[in-house]
Amino acid sequence: MPYQENTQCGWHVGVLTKATREEHMAIMKSYGLFISHAWRYHDDYDRLGKLLNATPYFNWRNYSVPRHDPAIDPNTSAGDRQLRQELSKQIKPVNCVLVVSGMYAAYSYWIQVEIDIAKEYGKPILGLVPLGQDRIPVAIQQAAHEMVNWRTDSVIDAVRRWSI
Repeated sequence: MPYQENTQCGWHVGVLTKATREEHMAIMKSYGLFISHAWRYHDDYDRLGKLLNATPYFNWRNYSVPRHDPAIDPNTSAGDRQLRQELSKQIKPVNCVLVVSGMYAAYSYWIQVEIDIAKEYGKPILGLVPLGQDRIPVAIQQAAHEMVNWRTDSVIDAVRRWSI
């Protein structure tokens, strides 16, 4: 029952129970998320964004920057330093970090940097397992608070459960 009836006043008043208050707060909360990604590998990033956007009663803000700033060359020491600073600014305010495990093998250096920054700030990390993927990188399994199958309900429930 979503509410309890209170007839002391002569009319019915819906009173939220503790369980429904908590459910209501989870629905109303806006989640700040960082989606780990690689600039040259956007398919999973874009699909995950669409999944989150299409979920009813789920509000989120994307703190990750999906496109590469050509002014930053990550192959130079100055570019590496600048990119780390930018990633740190993006990850610091989030409630949760999502890491798609399918991209780790090709982009392990920068994904590991993102994981390390998330750990530094005490951010929960969710490892996402794409459909059909059997092998999960050990680094993601060790870093993740939870490994989640790539299904809407699994991802959303884990974000709500782990977000700080």
